[in-house]
Amino acid sequence: MRYWWVNQNQTFRQEQSGGYLWSPKRKTNRSRNHFYDTMREVRPGDLVLSFRDQRICSIGVARSYCYESPKPVEFGTAGASWDAIGWRVDVQWHSLINQIKPADHIDVLRRTLPAKYSPIRAVNGRGLQSVYLTEIPIGMMEALAGLIGYEVRVFLDAPVDPLAELVADRPGVANSLKETWERHLETEIQENPTINDTERVALTRARKGQGIFRENVRRIERCCRVTRVENAEHLIASHCKPWRHSTNEQRLDGENGLLLTPTIDHLFDRGFISFEDSGRLVVSPVADDVSLKRMGLDPSAAMNVGGFTSGQKSYLDYHRDEILLQIR
Repeated sequence: MRYWWVNQNQTFRQEQSGGYLWSPKRKTNRSRNHFYDTMREVRPGDLVLSFRDQRICSIGVARSYCYESPKPVEFGTAGASWDAIGWRVDVQWHSLINQIKPADHIDVLRRTLPAKYSPIRAVNGRGLQSVYLTEIPIGMMEALAGLIGYEVRVFLDAPVDPLAELVADRPGVANSLKETWERHLETEIQENPTINDTERVALTRARKGQGIFRENVRRIERCCRVTRVENAEHLIASHCKPWRHSTNEQRLDGENGLLLTPTIDHLFDRGFISFEDSGRLVVSPVADDVSLKRMGLDPSAAMNVGGFTSGQKSYLDYHRDEILLQIR
């Protein structure tokens, strides 16, 4: 279990009532933001403290891994400069009765603050506006639990089993949002008068890894890179740069695809694994080792799946940079 602190001044009401965290992927100048990238390292069962108006207002239990999601419509004008696509984590929030102000207890908290990326100032305990989501050490969490009391202590001390229903990953939620998002993009393709009927069908089928896209991938790939399964009946043509982010040309480009068995496709699509240009398998630090082993993938064993074309390397660079659940 890891412990996180989130500043929710702008979107507190929306995120609390909706049961989630949401952040952009990048700053407005397109540079990386450590406090957005940390979303990629949250795991089901992690605890999150919500900070607003200089008070800790609620505690949450993460119910999913991070996944891509459009900016929630309920944000309205909040974060008007943020990108339309960002990171989302589902969270079960619980409002606190004893909403302490860390500034009132800085003499107790000061010695527990992380050396880097602290959410509050060591001098006066006031929150830092530049922070969205940051990890806090167990010592700081213990100190805060001591100040807030039973409302936090019960979550910190709870065994895993009683929370199992709350913290189970919910791929159905992520898949539903992705389906809605991609169907909207399909509608745009259907209504675009510059796209002819043949291309329209090809682009639509490519979303599911079918048609011309699958044929183009099979000209390059012969089997699943990880399992080595060759039977086409058991292989999915998976986009490296997701269909939803690709141009129409990229959606049909065979070099933007790998043939993967269903479980490996799931891991790749959700960002639990990726590949270096050298062919080395990259496993996300949030991936569950037990689950991976049951899927036939040993995360402790070094694996090289073979080289890639120059075009594939370009698309895999995007996958590692934008999809892999790992701080870059």
